[in-house]
Amino acid sequence: MLQGVTVLDLSTVGPAARCTRLLADYGASVVKVGPVPGRGPEPVQPQFFAYAAGRGTRRVQLDVRDERGRDAFLDLAATADVVVESFRPGVVARLGIGYRDVRARNLGVIYVSTSGYGQQGARAGWAGHDIDYLAVGGYLAMSEPGADGRPPLPGATVADAAAGGMHAALAVCAALVRRAATGEGAYLDVSVADGVLWLLSLAAEENLATGAKVRPGHDVLSGRYACYATYRTADGRHVAVGAIEPKFFANLCRTLGCEELAASQYDDDAQPRLRDALAEAFARRDRDAWVAELAGADTCVAPVLDIDEVVSDPAVTERGLVVEAERPGHGRFSQLAPLLAGMPPATTPVAVPGDGTDSAAILTAAGVDAARVAELVEAGVVA
Repeated sequence: MLQGVTVLDLSTVGPAARCTRLLADYGASVVKVGPVPGRGPEPVQPQFFAYAAGRGTRRVQLDVRDERGRDAFLDLAATADVVVESFRPGVVARLGIGYRDVRARNLGVIYVSTSGYGQQGARAGWAGHDIDYLAVGGYLAMSEPGADGRPPLPGATVADAAAGGMHAALAVCAALVRRAATGEGAYLDVSVADGVLWLLSLAAEENLATGAKVRPGHDVLSGRYACYATYRTADGRHVAVGAIEPKFFANLCRTLGCEELAASQYDDDAQPRLRDALAEAFARRDRDAWVAELAGADTCVAPVLDIDEVVSDPAVTERGLVVEAERPGHGRFSQLAPLLAGMPPATTPVAVPGDGTDSAAILTAAGVDAARVAELVEAGVVA
């Protein structure tokens, strides 16, 4: 769907890398722009690039702190549709590769700055990671505290992946649509913390509209009622119950042998009794036995699966959500498939780049003279 769109990606990990992976999966030509080894910071978590983020991409290594490397980057940017960066606010401008520098060469460019807290504002200069953005966006406070009273550590990088990566990818696609109609490029200031707030929109908007003090246990989705909770089973595993609608809760109670509880579903005073009864019922059998009986019986019950169970689950493999990948020098391995609504699943191994780079070929294709490329390589500005 994005075939013909060229993206320059100055990131290694985090929300920008999640964004460009999505764009690459939808067919964009993504070029990862990284530092020359020994002339810049080493990539964080190189295995992330090797086995997850790098598929469908090519790589250029150049030293943008060197004037010659900066000019080579601007030559690449002159032919790109999208540039994505994740430096701290102000860094790309100081390096001479910011939006204004690129726009002077490419009026229609869509330039994306991803950062934790945005390019302006009281927190713009703060360093941070996923847990920090979830903290200031309300996500941690809306998560049920552990036994020690602390907000739990999230089990996924929700901020990077959804609040940042998907947020940025959606903004890019919207900007591409507008550019197709008007010819105008765009500068996109993507704040991960802003995206987290959007993920908490139900709680935030209730507070804004009514002044309610929204906390864990405030409503049905945050633990107030027994019909929306997790329960331990006889084998020490768990099931998730999301029986919000009365008909589903009635079905659940009937199957568990406690039909009389259904009438008290939203009676606040009855919740301790309902929780105890449901916990006692689920503790009688193993997780998978309950799932076999309940999941298909309109009860909104599902198993709490470990990651190894998820990736081998027939429901996942049947939908083509796991694909074979191949990386030169490392053979074949499995990874999550491109999540492409409206497109057929991959039927051939997904290509993951090897350890080398495509610097010379990419620069030459962008119009940089071959002799100049050779000089840059000789000088160590390009690798």
